Formats: sequence, C-alpha cells, structure tokens
Amino acid sequence: MLLRLFVSADLGAGIEVVPTPGQAHYLGTVMRRGTGDAVALFNGADGEWLARIATLRKDRATLIVERMLRPQSAEPNIWLAFALLKRDATDLVVQKATELGVSELRPLLTMRTLASRVNLDRLRAIATEAAEQSERLIVPGIAAPQPLTALLADWPAARRLIAAVERQAAPAVPFADGATGLLVGPEGGFTETELENLLTRPFVSAASLGPRILRAETACIVGLAQLQVRRGD
Repeated sequence: MLLRLFVSADLGAGIEVVPTPGQAHYLGTVMRRGTGDAVALFNGADGEWLARIATLRKDRATLIVERMLRPQSAEPNIWLAFALLKRDATDLVVQKATELGVSELRPLLTMRTLASRVNLDRLRAIATEAAEQSERLIVPGIAAPQPLTALLADWPAARRLIAAVERQAAPAVPFADGATGLLVGPEGGFTETELENLLTRPFVSAASLGPRILRAETACIVGLAQLQVRRGD
C-alpha cells in the first residue's frame, strides 16, 4: 500500500514537491523509504497523485509528481460542533470525525465544558494523519474554540444543525442530505438555558442517538455515522 502525504503544494505531472522536514524524516527514518520509491500525494484540491522520491537525506527530500491516481471528488458536507473534552477524548473525536468524513470541526465552550484551551496545531496534525490513513482527499478544517452562543449567532441559516439531546423525546438522526451540522454537548449534557437557546433557533432540530446515555466522544462517532445512513431506501 502506498504511503500517503498531505501537502500544500499544487499537484500536476512533472511538478517537484518539497515535503516538510517532518515528512522527510517520516519517509526516510520511520518508514525506511528511499530514492525511487513511490508516494501518494494529495492537497485537498487537485486529487491524488503518484509521486516518486527524487532525493532524500535526513529531514530533506524532493518528490517528483508523475500521474493522477484519483480526481478530486465531492465529500459529505458535514460539520461537527462539539463541546471540548479532556485531551485524549478530544484527540479521539478529531481522529474519528476525520475518518467519518467531516469537512469542518467546531470545538465549543459550554456551561459544563471540561476544558477551555486546545493546541490547534496538534489537533490539525491528528486530522492530517487520519486523512492520510483513511484515504480521504481533504483534511477537515478545525476552528478555534468558541462559546455556544457565538456558534449559534454565526451559524449559516442554510445549514441545518442536528442537536443530539438525551433524556428527551426526539426523532432519530436524519440522513445528511446537503449542508448539515451535528452538535454534541459536554459530559452532563446541555443546561436548560442552553437547550432553550438551541431549540428556539429555526435551523436547529433535536435528535436522539438511541436509548442509552453515551459518553460525549462516543456520541460524536455514533451521530456522524447515523447522519450518513439512509433509512427506508
């Protein structure tokens, strides 16, 4: 199986790409690749391309792009807004949401949020690695954490927002047909004030993830999977 690398350079036949020092170290030291070996490259816009290692020395390398492997294609237009969790749980959400096709992640601060700060560079590195390993053609964007009230004030009116609620009568998560967002609250759930603010918004719909009370990170994974399942087809 080809190693895959996300790069910022334009991709096309004959183009020389210079990977980051970290990627060069990964190719040579971690994966033991050498001159002439093949690598798959993608940049989120130009599809996936076959390239070969032209030079490789410690933390420096050059790659020559040869041919397209896959054209760029449309992916699910799903955003995930989730209350920040402890570090390991947040890492898991970013990794699994990337694997499940999310196009953007929106970390949130709520009344019961367990954390207030994140290392965005670290989360973006986790998302990049997950996209490389899951054979996605894009890496999802990750926004800086913001309060729930700010998210709702800025939310695009044309993008419906499915709020996962617990202990309330609500329909199952619908299929994400078009621009959609999934909102998952913190451990302990949203406060009554937050729920009232949420459910009075015209673009928000409440949905149930099932009969069990799930951990927040599990709820993100389950909700994203359910959004992409057609029922009754």
